[in-house]
Amino acid sequence: MLSAPVPAAVAEDSATGVAVRHDNKGGLPVSWDAQGGPGNSGGAENPGGAGGFGPPGSGSSGGGYGAPAPGPYGAPGSGGYGAPGSGGYGAPHPGGYGTPQSGGYGTAPGQGGYGAPGGYGGAVPPLPPMPPAAPKPPADPVRAVAVGLLNLSGLGLGYALTRRWLAFVVALAATGVLLGVALPADPDGVSTGVLVAYVAALVVFAVHGAWRGLRTRMSLLPLAPVAVVVGLVLLAAPAGGVALYGNARDNATQKMLLDRLAAADKLVGDAKDKSFAGAEPDYKKALATYRDLKDHHSGSKAAELVPDRMRTYYMTVGAPYDAKQYCDAIDPLTYLRGVPKTFGKGLDKSLAASPDDKLATSLYECGVKDLDSDQTTSSGGDENDLGRLLATFPDSPQADKVEPAVASAIDKAAKGTSGDDPCDAVDQVRGLGTFAESLAGKAGETRAAALTKDSERADGQVETGSWNCGVHQYKTKDFDSAQQSMSDFAKTYPHDKHTALAKKYEIAAEIAASDASAGAHAPTLAAGGGLTLTVSNDSPDAVEFLYTGTRTGSVSLPGCQGCTEYSSETTAQAKACKDSSRNYPKKTIHLPPGTIYMMHKNSDDSSVANSHVYKETLENGSYYTDCAYTVQDLGGF
Repeated sequence: MLSAPVPAAVAEDSATGVAVRHDNKGGLPVSWDAQGGPGNSGGAENPGGAGGFGPPGSGSSGGGYGAPAPGPYGAPGSGGYGAPGSGGYGAPHPGGYGTPQSGGYGTAPGQGGYGAPGGYGGAVPPLPPMPPAAPKPPADPVRAVAVGLLNLSGLGLGYALTRRWLAFVVALAATGVLLGVALPADPDGVSTGVLVAYVAALVVFAVHGAWRGLRTRMSLLPLAPVAVVVGLVLLAAPAGGVALYGNARDNATQKMLLDRLAAADKLVGDAKDKSFAGAEPDYKKALATYRDLKDHHSGSKAAELVPDRMRTYYMTVGAPYDAKQYCDAIDPLTYLRGVPKTFGKGLDKSLAASPDDKLATSLYECGVKDLDSDQTTSSGGDENDLGRLLATFPDSPQADKVEPAVASAIDKAAKGTSGDDPCDAVDQVRGLGTFAESLAGKAGETRAAALTKDSERADGQVETGSWNCGVHQYKTKDFDSAQQSMSDFAKTYPHDKHTALAKKYEIAAEIAASDASAGAHAPTLAAGGGLTLTVSNDSPDAVEFLYTGTRTGSVSLPGCQGCTEYSSETTAQAKACKDSSRNYPKKTIHLPPGTIYMMHKNSDDSSVANSHVYKETLENGSYYTDCAYTVQDLGGF
């Protein structure tokens, strides 16, 4: 085995830049020629005349990187690191450190490296020089502007072109967060805080990207002016996004407003099945929605539909009128008259005025209907439908019909005062008369005069009807009512031709209220008779004697001086009016024969009377007396 030669050291002359080699024998440098080889040298160090790090060469004078020739680290017949025919660092060739045939430490026989024959004459192969670090590109303001503009697009493209991948991901994430918050678009939009934060982030990305791009080359767009143009174009992305988002938000707002409109429409639709009192809150809520859409969203699709909805609103609220339910229509129509003030400007004028005629008609129709009932008994003026009509629509055709309707109602009711039920007719005529008088105070001069005459005519009918009512009550044995009716008649109409008889009926009804048989015959104005009845008072209190039957009347006696109450009924019957020393108050009544019903009552207190009515049958040839007394235990006569 051959001993391995010491490799030569290779270095670069700092002055000339020419590579030199120091062999292992003398350490003397061997200069490389222009072809990269060490001249014509060869031999054991470079058999075949090839080797070294020179440019391509051939033949015995070939150098490093030359044409094929045996040399170290080269292919067969070639040098290392060279093209075919070059020297140095080539593929295997017989040489140092192989086997006996090729040199030591080689590969297969006939090959080797670091060998003696064919391998640099035992020299160590040189290391390739380290490439110098790439210098930073010069500052480019245009490129910085381009990177900043690209980052302003919100897509982080400036970072991507300068290979700042982490910053690129952060920029995209910021845009993603904004999209996550903003989408889907809603009427409220994105909060101011989120927008301010995102805009601030874009500014930071733009400034930071511009600073980085000042000395960093771009990959895909190497020309900075082109990148600037692209950045300006891409600024349309956020602008377009804002426009698209604004459009989406507008659409969401339109949908929200249409939903509000639909909700108000539903309130109106559902309310039509309720009474107006129950539906009024829903009507007011729907009206508030319509007005808000009209006032605050005038350009919206929903606002454009409000006029049509208001027509439906008026039709729905006023539906009772269309159904001729005039009394039920009064409150809804009155409400509709106030809608223009609540709704404000923009309501169709004809629609706003439409309830007036309907309300006037409803007031008249409902008011006339009340004339035929007891509703007018105590009502009048503005509180009554006809009164409201005269006060609210005095010049309307409906107001002109009020007085004729009242007069007709009085005449119709007056006919009943002579019928089978005069009492109800009297109450109705009395109420109509009072009503006509109250209307006269609310009407114009001409109507007032006519209504006053109607009231006076009603009073005359009431006078006649009241008498007929009392007689009717007596005949139907409603004696308590008859007594009250005849008492009222006598007090109210003291000059009426029936007043005297009414007083007789009052007495007879009072007695008959305690004993119905006393009311078997109606009283008359007849007086006197051939029989006498002397009544005396043995009571310390004033006494009134009431009697009816063959005759009807009353006698009042003052209290007896010195008389006292008796302790018992037995004692009273034995002693009453029998003390000859006393001067008992007394009167004599002349009566015809027949049955007479008598009642004693305290003249000072009409609420205190004897507990019973007693009767007596009077016959010719007899003399009759009656004595009033007070029994302590009974507390009465």
